[in-house]
Amino acid sequence: MYSTWYERVPKVELHLHLEGAIPHDALWALVRKYDGTSLVADLDALQAKFVYRDFPHFIETWNWKNQFLREYADFTFIAEAVAHDLAAQNIRYAEMYFSPTDFRRVLPDIQRIAAAVRAGLDRVPQIEIALVPDIVRDMQPDYCARTLAKLHEVRALGIIGITIGGREDKHPPEPFAPLYEEARRLGFHTSAHAGEAAGADSVWGAVRALRVDRIGHGTRAVEDEALLDYLAEQRIPIELCPLSNVRTGVIASIEQHPARRFFERGLLLSINTDDPKMFGNSLADEYRALEDRLDFTRDEIRALILQGIESSWLSPERKLQMANEFRADPNWLNSVA
Repeated sequence: MYSTWYERVPKVELHLHLEGAIPHDALWALVRKYDGTSLVADLDALQAKFVYRDFPHFIETWNWKNQFLREYADFTFIAEAVAHDLAAQNIRYAEMYFSPTDFRRVLPDIQRIAAAVRAGLDRVPQIEIALVPDIVRDMQPDYCARTLAKLHEVRALGIIGITIGGREDKHPPEPFAPLYEEARRLGFHTSAHAGEAAGADSVWGAVRALRVDRIGHGTRAVEDEALLDYLAEQRIPIELCPLSNVRTGVIASIEQHPARRFFERGLLLSINTDDPKMFGNSLADEYRALEDRLDFTRDEIRALILQGIESSWLSPERKLQMANEFRADPNWLNSVA
């Protein structure tokens, strides 16, 4: 079933957007459902849409794609398709972002979106997926606070934390400090996209003002030596997305990605795909790129997988159990090919 070790080895993923992970055949089905063939004539034309000049162009394409999600049932459909795709990659556990406020004009009930997503995920028992809503920073903080309250009411759907994505370069983290304080009071874990479309100051804002449990991306923390020291000393996990950063132009090439430097500085890292069907990458591709282009060894990749488990929001008992299961897996050490 799996042709390479990167595919065979058991994996976790902590920075994955549902709406950016829709398999192309599933998205094409939605395009046809909503008579979108005047916009993209066929599956090849759809796939050609996912090439970006820069990060703003990626956001533009993200919003373009979202027009084909118009009914609550569409979220059940894509969640099931994404879960099948992840399970087929031998990803055992994921903490998945989804962005219900992006659809507020056509699907205003964010609780129904969350329920629809969970219904789709529950159809694929081969993988465990927790949900982390993206309370998009492009919205005003008071709107985000109302969103948080609504999501808290349905946290039994497996909602375990929050993040803020969106236009980081236009919306700094500091105004969202009260939102994050309330999220902690309600018992949610917290992450924030930072250091992707904005510099090291954005990461400082996330750790100082938002007091996040994890940093999404964090790539541009490399610009500040004191920040690297702080992240290492505090063991604040970084959700790295190397190939995503190259596809959106945040990093010019994979060889220039700071993953190697972060690892050697002792930062706590996980490796992730971000929006894999919009970037044409898989978690196996990420590991292969680390080995082929950044000189990571197989032992170091195994260490990164275990750091992903450590960085997760599972209980300490489940983390230990999962790490032991991974080490006992016959493909853990069998790294031929």
